[in-house]
Amino acid sequence: MVLIFMFKILNAKVLSELILQKIWIKQSNSSHQMNKINNCIKVIAFDADDTLWVNETYFREAESQFVKLLAQYETHNKIDQELFRVEIKNLSDYGYGIKGFILSMIECALTLSNGQVPQKTIQTILSIGKDMLNKPIELIDGVEEVLQFLQKKYTLIVATKGDLLDQERKLEKSNLLKYFHHIEVMSDKKEKDYQKLIRHLEIQPSELLMIGNSLKSDVLPLIEVGASAIHVPFHTTWIHEEVSDESHATSNYQTITNIKEVLTLF
Repeated sequence: MVLIFMFKILNAKVLSELILQKIWIKQSNSSHQMNKINNCIKVIAFDADDTLWVNETYFREAESQFVKLLAQYETHNKIDQELFRVEIKNLSDYGYGIKGFILSMIECALTLSNGQVPQKTIQTILSIGKDMLNKPIELIDGVEEVLQFLQKKYTLIVATKGDLLDQERKLEKSNLLKYFHHIEVMSDKKEKDYQKLIRHLEIQPSELLMIGNSLKSDVLPLIEVGASAIHVPFHTTWIHEEVSDESHATSNYQTITNIKEVLTLF
């Protein structure tokens, strides 16, 4: 009886240790824990769209209008898929931004209608695009507070994709220009693009921190070139910016739930 009792105690102890060990491993493997930013950072780069202000929401609204406009030609899903296909195909020609999106909507409409789409529909698509260009700027909650704090110690820049004129217009309307040393409107955000940016800034990769909402564009390329990154997810992400779990499972970056949490890292 004593042996059986001791065996049960040992089993319980082993089980408890295994549970604690699993919890510890899970916590240790979380590569995105809240750690203080290293002291060698000199420049902090901010993405613009969906990091400083709302953007993707307006694209989703425009897509919804576009789908309704072409409902007589195809199903909702087919229109969505075709528009996305055309957008991606056109990125090398038009780049990122609203103007390229407008042209892609027109091309998609012509394709799905076999060239029969009425002129009035084309005019409506143009109106949808112009409405997007003239949307008011809705700052992400806490952005200005964070910029005011960081400006005291660091050089702040904007590093964003999109159309140059459109991004300059949005920055002007946002009243945030006063916080930034300069603006980098990039044709893309791959490793080579960030290496070029780092050379332009005349700093070491370890002296750059990027803050943005896209793992694909604002985080993973930075880690690869030896810089630091903070991921601030936005509630809506363009499918082109999504990445698989495997591609970032071991990446060394930090994730926060909202931009205000940046203040706790310095």
